[in-house]
Amino acid sequence: MSAQTQPAAPREDAPLGVLVGVDGSEQSVSAARWAQREAGLRGEPLTLVTAYSIPAYWGYGADAGGTVLDDSRLREGVQVLLDEVAAKLDADGVRPELRVEVGDAAGVLVDLSKAASLLVSGGRGRGGFIGRLLGSVASALPGHAHCPVAIIPAGVEASRAADGAAVVAGVDGSEQGRAAALVAAEEARIRRAPLKLVCALPPVGGNAAWLGVTLDEAAREQELRERLDAGAAWIASEFPGLEVVTELVDGTPVDVMCEQTATARLTVVGTRGLGGFTGALVGSTSRGVTDHAKGPVMVVPFREDARLGTRTKFGPVADQD
Repeated sequence: MSAQTQPAAPREDAPLGVLVGVDGSEQSVSAARWAQREAGLRGEPLTLVTAYSIPAYWGYGADAGGTVLDDSRLREGVQVLLDEVAAKLDADGVRPELRVEVGDAAGVLVDLSKAASLLVSGGRGRGGFIGRLLGSVASALPGHAHCPVAIIPAGVEASRAADGAAVVAGVDGSEQGRAAALVAAEEARIRRAPLKLVCALPPVGGNAAWLGVTLDEAAREQELRERLDAGAAWIASEFPGLEVVTELVDGTPVDVMCEQTATARLTVVGTRGLGGFTGALVGSTSRGVTDHAKGPVMVVPFREDARLGTRTKFGPVADQD
C-alpha cells in the first residue's frame, strides 16, 4: 500500500479523523466509500459509526433481565451491520475503526464531531440511522456539527478527478461565505483541482415592479462581478499556485447550487450568509439542496480565520451586520 492509503496517526484535535455514519443502506455504503478515499487524501484516520436506541420498558423490576438481553441482541445486530459495511470498502484503502454507540443518531454524530475533522453522511437511508438524519434532523445537523459536514448522494461516491472537475464554492459576499471559500480552497489544494467561486444572480422579485422601483440590472451585475473577482484575487493570494476562476449564474441560489453539484468535484457552502448561497442553507432550503444534490456537498460551519481580515485589500465587500 502507498503511504497515502496507510492508516494515519490520529491528530490531537481530531483523533476520529473522517467520521461517517452508516446504517447498512446503499446510500451509507456510498458515503463510507467516499469517506475512505477522503481519509486517504487527507492522511487521516477513518471512523465508521452506527447507533441504536434501547426501547423503553414499563413494568416491574423483574423485567430488567429481559431489557439487558434485548440490548445485547441489538448491539450484536448493529455490529454485524457495521462489519458488513466495512467489508464493502477498498481493501487497500484506509482501514476503518468501527464504533457502535447507544443514543439518538443525530445526537451521537454531533457529539462525536467534536473529535472529527469531517463528518460524512449518505443522502438518504432506510429510516434508521441515516434515514432519521436526513429527515427532520438533517437540516439542523450542519448547523450543530463541530466540523464540516459532507452529504454524499447514493451512487456518486466515485472520484471525478479524471474529468478535471473543479471544487466549487458558493459565495454571496458574506463573511460566512468567505470563510467557506477558504475551506473550499484548501479542499481544492488537497485534490490538486481548480477552485471555482460561484455566485447566484437571483431574479428581481415582483415587489420591485409593484412598488414602481427601477433597478439598474447592469449595475447590479457589475457590482457582483467586481466583488466576485476581488474575492478570487484574495483567495489566489492566500493559496499561491491554485487556479481560481469565477462564475456569476442567473437563478435562485438553490437551483444554481444543485446544477453545480452535477459536475463539481466537491461543492462547498457555508451555513449562514446574506440570504444567498450560505443564507439559503438555513431552514428548509438546506434540505432541498442536499436532497437534490447530484454530487458531494460539504457544508462548513463558520470559524474565525485571520485570513478573513485581508479580504478588504482586494476591493470593497458587502455590508453585513
